[in-house]
Amino acid sequence: MQAVLNQIMETSYGPMNGPTASMPEPDLLDNGKVVDTSKRESKDSFMEYAQRHVRKTISNSSRGVVGGGGAGGGAQGPNRRANANFSKRMRRRLVYKNGEVNITQTNIRKRRRRYLADIFTTLVDIKWRYNLMLFAMAFTLSWLIFALIWWLVCFSHGDLDNVGNQSWRPCVMEIKSFTSALLFSIETQHTIGYGFRHTTEECPEAIVLMMFQSCFGVICQALMTGIVFAKLSRPKKRAETLMFSKSACICKQDGDMCLLLRVGDMRKSQIVEAHIRAVLIKKKITKEGDVLPLYQFDVDLGFGEGRDRLFLVWPVIIVHKIDHDSPFWELSPEDLYREQFELIVILEGIVESTGMTTQARSSYLPGEVLWGHRFERLVTFQKENGQYQIDFSRFHNTIPVDTPTCSAKELAEMTAAGQTPDQTFCATRNPDDLEDEEEDEEEDNTSLASKSDRSMDSDAFEEETTFCNKSSITSPVNVGPQWRNFFKVEEFD
Repeated sequence: MQAVLNQIMETSYGPMNGPTASMPEPDLLDNGKVVDTSKRESKDSFMEYAQRHVRKTISNSSRGVVGGGGAGGGAQGPNRRANANFSKRMRRRLVYKNGEVNITQTNIRKRRRRYLADIFTTLVDIKWRYNLMLFAMAFTLSWLIFALIWWLVCFSHGDLDNVGNQSWRPCVMEIKSFTSALLFSIETQHTIGYGFRHTTEECPEAIVLMMFQSCFGVICQALMTGIVFAKLSRPKKRAETLMFSKSACICKQDGDMCLLLRVGDMRKSQIVEAHIRAVLIKKKITKEGDVLPLYQFDVDLGFGEGRDRLFLVWPVIIVHKIDHDSPFWELSPEDLYREQFELIVILEGIVESTGMTTQARSSYLPGEVLWGHRFERLVTFQKENGQYQIDFSRFHNTIPVDTPTCSAKELAEMTAAGQTPDQTFCATRNPDDLEDEEEDEEEDNTSLASKSDRSMDSDAFEEETTFCNKSSITSPVNVGPQWRNFFKVEEFD
């Protein structure tokens, strides 16, 4: 450990003749943040600061963040956690993991008028509480308005002045006040018919009003029933049982570099005519110099071969072959984690029970793409009952596999030339670490004053370090670029 730090120091500043030899004042990059080191006065303070970062970074690798190089001692696997957090800070999601779109629309002319023009869709899309409040207000207002009309009909006919006159024939029997008119309005609109209040043949206007209110009541109830049924049977809720893996994987499959992701359905009722597609959202600069910040690159998931059509009885691994038409063609592991993009995956199909089309969405950021991994198997055959069992507890699990550290383009060129890559990357990472990225960001921002509390002795440090090849970090030459991110310095005159 100390030898590694000494070699790094000699590479950066030249030979050191003593423990307090003078050195330039460097500025270290701490996870993308420049840390002022002008107050450090000696080599010892720098060594202690650098040692803390190396220990913390390699300690993260023991949890599966950083992988080792091949037998030849090539570049290490990139610091996935740091780069993932950096990409996360630089780009927020356009589509959340649950499929919701992170977009706000503003400055739309005549927005309310456009929404009211499509009133049914508007009522279906709004929340339940607003629907219930709207229907309660509509029924209450209709009862009051029709009650007022009934009261005016009776008042104009003189029924309210002849209450108790047995020889007087009113328009509506037993209406003596506005309250009784309100009760009659409710009974008429909902066809309750208690029998005490009813219209007579005395007033034609009362008969016409009763017919109109009865039709209005039927329309209101039909509209409410239709909206409630539409909201309950929306296929959007069916998408809640469709699952996407937390991570995507890049590994070598059938001699080609491939991007893998997993989808599954928890219900026994199938999704009919299920098919999947994906787009990569990334900035593009045209030949004319125009910048398109959210350009959509098509990601082929086997459309020409029919592999995009799925039979979702069990979880299926989706394969994207990284060829010359793929947006990942020229990306190496380090380039991948430094890129700013978002891979949006869309799964569509017909709900078997309702016949309605449903759509489920998810997305992957650069920090959620695992280089050198493949998905763990889920399906096992039970000899006891003769059934296949799917263990969804391992749905997001991945296992490391030997994968070249070069891009797919470089691999194809080496294969065409009869060469083989001399470096492989077999990182290990627990998918649960994706949920801890925000917590690690807080750890990265802790002050330097607490470094002594987090230090560990060299024996414990080496025990917790897990590499595919530990000897690959024996000299500064073999330390990959992801380590140089923590020791990148600028010398000042």
